[in-house]
Amino acid sequence: MTSQNPDHSENYARRWQMMIDQGQDIDGEARLIDALVPRAARILDAGCGQGRVGGYLAARGHEVVGTDIDPVLIGYARDRYPDATWVVGDLSADEIPEGDFDLAVSTGNVMGFLAADGRLPALSNIARSLHSGGRFVVGFGAGRGWGFDDFLATAREAGLEPENVFESWDLKPFTEDSDFLVAIFTRP
Repeated sequence: MTSQNPDHSENYARRWQMMIDQGQDIDGEARLIDALVPRAARILDAGCGQGRVGGYLAARGHEVVGTDIDPVLIGYARDRYPDATWVVGDLSADEIPEGDFDLAVSTGNVMGFLAADGRLPALSNIARSLHSGGRFVVGFGAGRGWGFDDFLATAREAGLEPENVFESWDLKPFTEDSDFLVAIFTRP
């Protein structure tokens, strides 16, 4: 993405800042995650971008580690949310730092950006980063190159068991016509 558009990272960060400046609610995903874990939980923000979800969670007392392949966005996360740990890394190729997380979260269509040959390795890395009984909550839209059925099957292959699927971060029921998926998995 950044090789095709060198301004992608700056534009992406600017877009979110503009929404904040306009008073838009950008914290819905983070509020859901906060409700799913006890206070002071260990949370992995997988594909954290500029840190908006992990930063919100760190401000509420959670121990957050965010990882993203984009060093520019990690720079924004470090500057804006110094109470969390932010690491440049490739979910498909690099071991996730620290591990033993209570919950991992992936928002912002991160799954749709994974190369086809990196999908299973990324989900396996995320699964390994969770402690037994830990959860993985992920959301992404249809039309991103990874069909929902294939995604769910790959997540099972990676060792994640589906708990629930929804069509939105506010937990509306998933139907065959849904064009967005929010899935909650458990690592047995």
